Amino acid sequence: MKSILIVFGTRPEAIKLAPVIKALRAARGLHVHVCITGQHREMLNSVLALFDIKPDYDLNVMRPGQDLTDITSSVLYELREILLVKRYDLLLVHGDTTTALSASLAAFYHRIPLAHVEAGLRTYDLGAPWPEEMNRRVVGLLAHHHFSPTDMARDALLAEGVPQERIVVTGNTVIDALQGVCERIKTDPNLEVQLAEKFSYLYPDRRLILVTGHRRENFGAGFEQICMALRALSQRPDVQIVYPVHLNPNVQYPVYETLSDLKNVFLIEPQDYVPFVYLMMRSFLILTDSGGVQEEAPSLGKPVLVMRETTERPEAVAAGTVKLVGSHHVRIIKEATHLLDDAFAYSEMARAHNPYGDGKAAQRICNTLCDSYAVTDSVAIA
Repeated sequence: MKSILIVFGTRPEAIKLAPVIKALRAARGLHVHVCITGQHREMLNSVLALFDIKPDYDLNVMRPGQDLTDITSSVLYELREILLVKRYDLLLVHGDTTTALSASLAAFYHRIPLAHVEAGLRTYDLGAPWPEEMNRRVVGLLAHHHFSPTDMARDALLAEGVPQERIVVTGNTVIDALQGVCERIKTDPNLEVQLAEKFSYLYPDRRLILVTGHRRENFGAGFEQICMALRALSQRPDVQIVYPVHLNPNVQYPVYETLSDLKNVFLIEPQDYVPFVYLMMRSFLILTDSGGVQEEAPSLGKPVLVMRETTERPEAVAAGTVKLVGSHHVRIIKEATHLLDDAFAYSEMARAHNPYGDGKAAQRICNTLCDSYAVTDSVAIA
């Protein structure tokens, strides 16, 4: 039995790795352990419950007022205690979080081969997103298996000298997770009723603008600009805005300070994955600085305005379903108004086209690892 340790700590990692964990645990000949760091303690547990993931280790690193140094050092220290006791054949991480960076360093220090899911994303700007661009580059330097979501991500790795035989283009695992949740909502009448009741305060005759925002590079002036734009857009009688506000005080303060008095702006707590998918399905337009939403929304035919200057996910921009608008209020207002008022421009962006995969990424990852370790349990993919 070959043993694999999967390490993650944030809600997006949990969502994107859930299909991978399921596929690997179903394969005979692989012994899979899950380690959570607790980097997003408040938002992680509901995802674990949703996808029935029972961690084997919980590092519980979350502390009040912690910074990146605290998280990095805590994860490294706690993983050392695990890796000194049990020898794993592979350590697997996802994406660009501080957890992914720290776990990759731990694998390197203990000479354990590393697999990187969602490999090859690049902005080539170490300051945006910060610190994620640095994190993913370091993880890419240390990884043996690179599971790239797209051809463009693969090409970025090839340009950096990664051997082609170590890269597999899989699609993005978030599409696997999204398709499963959408199917659950559509086929479970009781769940659909529950979700409609949860958001019964929404106006049925107003178009919904869904907002998410949490990137560090927007802290301060960036979020002030974003909030100014949302306040201006809220003056339209034909829209309503739902904003699940990130728990970080750098996000909470400007958002509540600027928007809490508006009757058609609903500032709500961060949502579990199923209700958030429901809100995406119900939305007319999405404003975000999130990476994951850029991948999910095109599958649902929802235009996305990305409130950042750069993106490591250019495929949807090239496809025309995502547009970079930055964080200045004038540009955000202009682009959102254009989509609200121009039906042709909206329909051009609202084409349900997703360059990020077909929902079979997790099985491709599983097949690759089974082949690498001579585990004859791979599954044919149509």
